[in-house]
Amino acid sequence: MCAGEHLKGNLVKLATLGALVIVDSRERTPWRFENLPVERGTLATGDYSVRGLETLIAVERKSRADLVACCGRERARFVAELVRLRAYRFRAVVVEATLADLERGDWPGKLTPAHVLGSIASWQVRYAPFVFAGDADAAARWAERYLLQAARAIAERYSAARAVLVTGVMATGNRCARVVY
Repeated sequence: MCAGEHLKGNLVKLATLGALVIVDSRERTPWRFENLPVERGTLATGDYSVRGLETLIAVERKSRADLVACCGRERARFVAELVRLRAYRFRAVVVEATLADLERGDWPGKLTPAHVLGSIASWQVRYAPFVFAGDADAAARWAERYLLQAARAIAERYSAARAVLVTGVMATGNRCARVVY
C-alpha cells in the first residue's frame, strides 16, 4: 500500500464521520469538547489526537501541578515524552495555567519559578510549543480548535498532493507515489 493510499483511507473516514477526537485511555478526567465527538483509545504519545491521524497530531495536557512535577522529579519521563512528541507534524503541550501562575511560584517544594520557566523555554525551543490556556475549560476549547485545524491542514495538503499525484500517475504510469506531510 502506498503512503497516499493509507492517508486517503484515513481522510475518507474523517470526512465521512467528521473529526473524531481520540482521548488516551490513561487520561483520568478528560476534557469535554463542544463540537467534536470523543472516544477512548491508546495513544503512543500525547493525551489527545484525531482518529486516523494519530501519527501526525498529538496534544499533551498538563495541569500546573503536573508541569511543575515535570520540571523536577518527573523530568526524565517528561523529556522522553517530549522527544517522542517532536516527531509529530502537529504537536502542542497545553497547560491549564497562565504564565503569571507559574511566575508566582506558589507550589510546594524547592523548584523556583526561574527553574520552571527556564525548563519550559528550553523545551519549547527543542521539542514543541507550549500554550498557557489559563484553566481546564479554556485549554479544552483551545485543544478542540487545534485538533480540528490540524486535521483540516492535513486534508488540504492531501487534496493538493492528490491532484499532483493523479497528474503524475497519468504522465508516468507509476501507480504508487509517496505523499509526505
